[in-house]
Amino acid sequence: MTADRPEVLFLCVHNAGRSQMGAAFLERAGGGRIVVHSAGSAPGEQLNPAVVAVLAERGLDISGNRPRRLDDAAVRGADVIVTMGCGDACPVYPGKRYVDWDLDDPAGRSIDEVRVIADEIERRTAELATELLGPR
Repeated sequence: MTADRPEVLFLCVHNAGRSQMGAAFLERAGGGRIVVHSAGSAPGEQLNPAVVAVLAERGLDISGNRPRRLDDAAVRGADVIVTMGCGDACPVYPGKRYVDWDLDDPAGRSIDEVRVIADEIERRTAELATELLGPR
């Protein structure tokens, strides 16, 4: 772990849904004590509108975010890499801690289905924040 703050990278294919939710929830759960990034192995054109809407319901505004391509520096800087459905498209770097969260892709899902996915990501990010920072 980095001396000051742990660094977490969320990865999925398009960086338009799951990884964006993971980053937003962990930023909130970490209260500025965790450096958070998200990226995609094949970034989409825009964020999933249902994901943006569900996060807005929870007080998180990601409307200004854009899908970002995974770059080498982000992976090398991360203490923990959370993969979210990118399979073999996610690079593996020796010595990095990987956590794979098998989650449904919100693409093409109804708003109610996206809420269920968001609930699970929020639960897991809260656990990750506690693991990295200790109980509040």
